Amino acid sequence: MKEGFSGIGRAKLPAFVTIAVGFFSLLLLGLFGTVSLSFYQVIQEVRSRVELEVFFDETVNDDQARSLGEKMQAIPGVAATHYISRDEAASRFRRDFGEDVVTILGMNPLPRSVTLNIDQRYALPDSIAVIRKKLEALHQGLDIRYNQEYLTGIEKNARLFTLITAGVGGVIALATIILNAFTVRLAMYARRDRIKTMRLVGATRWFISAPFLIEGAVLGLVSGGLAALGLWLIFEQALLRYEPAIYQILHPSTYVIYPGLVLLGIVLGFFGSTWSVARFLRVS
Repeated sequence: MKEGFSGIGRAKLPAFVTIAVGFFSLLLLGLFGTVSLSFYQVIQEVRSRVELEVFFDETVNDDQARSLGEKMQAIPGVAATHYISRDEAASRFRRDFGEDVVTILGMNPLPRSVTLNIDQRYALPDSIAVIRKKLEALHQGLDIRYNQEYLTGIEKNARLFTLITAGVGGVIALATIILNAFTVRLAMYARRDRIKTMRLVGATRWFISAPFLIEGAVLGLVSGGLAALGLWLIFEQALLRYEPAIYQILHPSTYVIYPGLVLLGIVLGFFGSTWSVARFLRVS
């Protein structure tokens, strides 16, 4: 442990560069991660509100419609059902449009229907298509409606956004690993004669590697901690003061991102050190 911390003191400039670059890299990762996680939560919220409306024709009476609604409830992916009678449909029409459809037309032409709330795990175009087929098998003449184009557009944009954030995040993480590995290799090169002596007297690879692995993990810890602090300042001091609406959307995700940045910094630092140590010992 002592040797690991001493290595940072002996190579102050490379360590500073690694911490600085790691800080900016992890801060950018934290911003991307917060936006991505918040976007995912919004998508999940939208999925939880997906509904299907099933309208019955005139041949189906109230008892039959209620019975079919109970069967619909048993279909996998259907979270809840709500039966809407013709009288309730007329009441909703009067509430939404301020007119009584019976007074206007002299009759109630509105059909009986069932509203199906879909489990968010099944709120995907393919899953909805399966549920629709099962609904159609229950009774002929059902009119099943939902906003298919809207749901398809959400899924397409979600996949595109995920690919972009994953690609950018991967590039930033790789750059952080390489820079950390570069710092550790410089430290190992500066102590190459000492390392050779240790190998000659029988030191194991783990005994030689441990201080450098600790050094890389410490550099990553410092970078991750500073990145978490920087992200906290951006959200809690700037965003909360000037853009409270955006803050309310993004803030719940930060409870995961703050500790995640510290842990990710340690992991990337340790991995970069492991890679560098393995290459140096193999070559030397």
